[in-house]
Amino acid sequence: MCLFEMGFEEKAIKLQVKEEKACETKKICLHAFTDLTYVAPIVFLYLLKECYVHGNLKATKKFRALQQQVHQVLCNSPQPGPATFVAYCLYILPIFGSYCEGFSHLIVSAFHRFLKTAATTGDSLEAKIIAVRLFLDIVEGSIDHDERIAVKILEVFDIKLTDIEKVASQSKAKNDRRFHSVKAFLEQYIFGFIESESYMTAVNLLEHFSIRQSGESFLVKMIEKKQFRAAEKWATFMGKPMLSMLIQEYVDRNKLKSAYLIVKKNNLQQEFPDVHHKYKESALKKLAEKACWDVAEAKANGDRQLVEYLVYLAMEAGYLEKVDELCNRYSLEGFPKAQEHEANFLQHCFLNLNELGVEDIIWVDELNGLGKATCQIERSKIVGLDCEWKPNYVKGSKPNKVSIMQIASDKKVFILDLIKLYNDVPDVLDNCLTHILRSPRILKLGYNFQCDVKQLAQSYGDLECFKCYNMLLDIQNMFKDPRGGLSGLAEKILGAGLNKTRRNSNWEQRPLSQNQLEYAALDAAVLIQIFYCVCDHYHTADALDEHNKIEWKSYIVSHMDNPKKSRKESRLRKEPEPEVKDNEA
Repeated sequence: MCLFEMGFEEKAIKLQVKEEKACETKKICLHAFTDLTYVAPIVFLYLLKECYVHGNLKATKKFRALQQQVHQVLCNSPQPGPATFVAYCLYILPIFGSYCEGFSHLIVSAFHRFLKTAATTGDSLEAKIIAVRLFLDIVEGSIDHDERIAVKILEVFDIKLTDIEKVASQSKAKNDRRFHSVKAFLEQYIFGFIESESYMTAVNLLEHFSIRQSGESFLVKMIEKKQFRAAEKWATFMGKPMLSMLIQEYVDRNKLKSAYLIVKKNNLQQEFPDVHHKYKESALKKLAEKACWDVAEAKANGDRQLVEYLVYLAMEAGYLEKVDELCNRYSLEGFPKAQEHEANFLQHCFLNLNELGVEDIIWVDELNGLGKATCQIERSKIVGLDCEWKPNYVKGSKPNKVSIMQIASDKKVFILDLIKLYNDVPDVLDNCLTHILRSPRILKLGYNFQCDVKQLAQSYGDLECFKCYNMLLDIQNMFKDPRGGLSGLAEKILGAGLNKTRRNSNWEQRPLSQNQLEYAALDAAVLIQIFYCVCDHYHTADALDEHNKIEWKSYIVSHMDNPKKSRKESRLRKEPEPEVKDNEA
């Protein structure tokens, strides 16, 4: 039984030490913890180490549990006082080797917590003198402590420059010439941290001793080394001129969020009136790049300048509906004709359905249409699959139901209204999709579609069709580093990407806009074209060398673990897998 499971209210703790042949039981008398009147720091530290070594918890939990217990122990009359007791412990800890650093942080943090609740320790003056000597011994290297512990000792014992000067003067009386100038001595120590690029330690020490230098070159050096936390702390300590310089550096380096937060925190809006808008515009651009248009509009919060910027972003992305929607909602005028802008933009930047050979998009939301679509899809040897659902921006909430499922053949793309079909004819929908998804004769192409299948199963848990699949080829898995998602892959393989501006649009609205339908159809249809291109390369000797050839058949996966299968399904699964000929794939 370990210390952390029993607590200090027990009389003894049994520590099980497993050896090769025997199990020895050791006991630690808890009197050493419940009454520190006659317990030396070295004994206390040894018992602490034993508790840590033989504890059953993981390291982080053991640390927190011991920290809590040490905090309680400091209330149990350590002699000659809790602060002095802690100072002596810190002096002794280096002899514990690898345990020194962790235990030093543990004891200092426990003591810091103790000081918050204790009215007075009664021994602060004596403890401070010991702590000053300890700090000086650390600086000179006669005591081996981590630099962060040195800073924490200064903070927790509230050691000021005057305290060090007082101890230094006593040393001078004993003919000790170490301290010709305490300030110069400390500055030299701090300069060592700056040279070694331990900027946060240097800043903490400069701030603690109120040592102010010009700071400009020091600030720039920290920014160049990306030590932003240290730079901000230093600038805050130095005051408004240095803060202004830091803000300008951030603006010049396009770190607009950091600049904005400093302006806001230090009430420097009048000095930097443009930073707020630059930051907001930068945030809107990032959201637009992720196609989070609704979130971007909410962030604009009705600010006309920001809304106009959002309109330009939508025009730049070729998002016609959003341009018109924003212009109408906020009564914006004077913009170029969005339709012409979008047509030119899409023509030069992105793939379109005509280039992919798609002749028709068929919307399926009723029984007859579903039957016809299933018949045509089952005649295909290769189909592309994708699905869409309305984004949910509420943190921690469940995602919305999958709204539509796109199934593309060579010439047509069928878009199934899952929400309506599930409400109207769930059994028929289940049966049709089961035939398609589990058919061993149809090669089904997807991009990260196994993730989509999980989402489909969560959305329609009582349907069997999304629980199993056969002959699924996830295009994403065929490439080691598919950057830029499906659009990036299309650009790499086909020479042009996909317009993803409508990715996060409202897929539950009915009817869907023509642009939404085209976007959805493209995501499924492009999979077939990528597959054809990859297979052409595979069968062309000069296209790829042996190392780069893609053995696409090895990436086909199935998930057929449903024990309840009908006879018809069993017969289907016994049928041979399709052979994709060169002219078909």
